[in-house]
Amino acid sequence: MQRVTIVGAGFAGLTAVRALRQADPSLEITLVSRKPEFVYYPGLIWVPSGLRTGDDLVIDLGRFFERMRVNHIPGEATGLSADGRVLETTYGPIENDGLILASGGRFIKKLPGIEHAIVPCEGVAAAKAIRDRVKAMDGGSIAMGFASNPNEQSSMRGGPMFEFLFGIDNQLRKEKRRDRFKLHFFTPAERPGNRLGPKAVDGLLAEMKRRGIETHLGSKMKGFSETKVTTESDEFDADLILFMPGVTGNAWFDNTSLPRSPGGLLQADAQCRVPGFERVYVAGDSGSFPGPDWMPKQGHMADLQARAAAKNLLAEFAGREPKAGFRVELLCIVDTNDSGMLVARNEKYNLVLPSMKLFHWLKRFFEWMYLRRYRSA
Repeated sequence: MQRVTIVGAGFAGLTAVRALRQADPSLEITLVSRKPEFVYYPGLIWVPSGLRTGDDLVIDLGRFFERMRVNHIPGEATGLSADGRVLETTYGPIENDGLILASGGRFIKKLPGIEHAIVPCEGVAAAKAIRDRVKAMDGGSIAMGFASNPNEQSSMRGGPMFEFLFGIDNQLRKEKRRDRFKLHFFTPAERPGNRLGPKAVDGLLAEMKRRGIETHLGSKMKGFSETKVTTESDEFDADLILFMPGVTGNAWFDNTSLPRSPGGLLQADAQCRVPGFERVYVAGDSGSFPGPDWMPKQGHMADLQARAAAKNLLAEFAGREPKAGFRVELLCIVDTNDSGMLVARNEKYNLVLPSMKLFHWLKRFFEWMYLRRYRSA
């Protein structure tokens, strides 16, 4: 019986579980994460407006693990030994015959004063804090923005910030409070959202202008204070700051000899293998993969990489060469709480459909479909 260890209970980790178990009922699968739960991060954008409570986005994985016959280890990875055949954890060492690293990324929190900003995608607590702060404000300035990893420009999670921006704007309008607020959007990029494609960027910037959102683009960030955002060319008031930093690798990677990208992520090849390590794979935000510069860091991409990693690991167990690659595609709906712009991109086309209510409901339907597989007994 082959033993597979998976690190992480996010999109990539859980997709790897499903792919492995479907292909081989005899595998011994162990998954390491702090808690047996899955947080559906795309739904956090709806917490400030009350469309989601936050707690309803946290899924107990107990029944899923039982159904998939997964041994869950409540701990965190701390290192590797025996050329990857032993995962060191806070729970103790775990031996494996194959390893899939899907532990996500880590936000780079080096900007001076970053403690004054809320990082929305850190989890439910952050989304609730945004909800409570906006609710308590009688007016003022709200600044929202993102940055990338300076050593790996593609390592960012900028998409959700557009959704928080337009969602909060819509929320304030529905509450008839928008006239008492000034909204700012900031990023060092001159063309924010460029991975979505030129047409999408033009649409996003036009929508900000239409909504009266002040933009601060193309200047390097210098830092934050309790009441201000400062860039190399500008300084503006902010009573509430939402900021998504760039993403780098997990801190425990430093305790290994795993190869790293310039931005600190795990180096991966086109088959999701970690070079120099036998039967060690990476999927999702933890990895740096070959591909176009617009390749996204999103749950859909993590799912595609996890399926390839699982397929290739099983091929190695069977004595075959791992040849499976993954599609590179961007698929997202930039939601505004009641409508959304659909963006789809691959190496052949870049489709952008204007905002409409149908896409908002499509995004909610996808959430229901995706979570159903983990909620069901």
